[in-house]
Amino acid sequence: MAYQKKSYVEHIAVRVKDIQWHIRFFREALGMDVRSVDGSPENPKQVWTIGGVQLISDPSFAGPEGRLAHLGVMTEDLEAALEEVYTRGVTQMPQGRNWVALPDGLCVEIIQAKDNSVAEVLAVKPWA
Repeated sequence: MAYQKKSYVEHIAVRVKDIQWHIRFFREALGMDVRSVDGSPENPKQVWTIGGVQLISDPSFAGPEGRLAHLGVMTEDLEAALEEVYTRGVTQMPQGRNWVALPDGLCVEIIQAKDNSVAEVLAVKPWA
């Protein structure tokens, strides 16, 4: 049986070498202010912007900038979603049962939404 509720991508987590440059870019070029900081504002481990971007500081990363870390998916019924998710050949990650690795390696964090927030977000039609 397929999951009967709704979900949406709440955030995308990206590893970056120079987190301060990226904070300035999203704030100054796109108007996406920081909503939460892990660590000190001067040297954060990670930040979340208003608008769904999570930047994870990874200064030693040698590959191209912007390596995807995970997708954060907000859902109406976490337990029902997890029940369905685990019938699909995913692997639980060490972070907890709501963190899964898909067979191709994509990591997904599934988050319980509050109240009617999923419906409210999905009702927004920015291209209409």
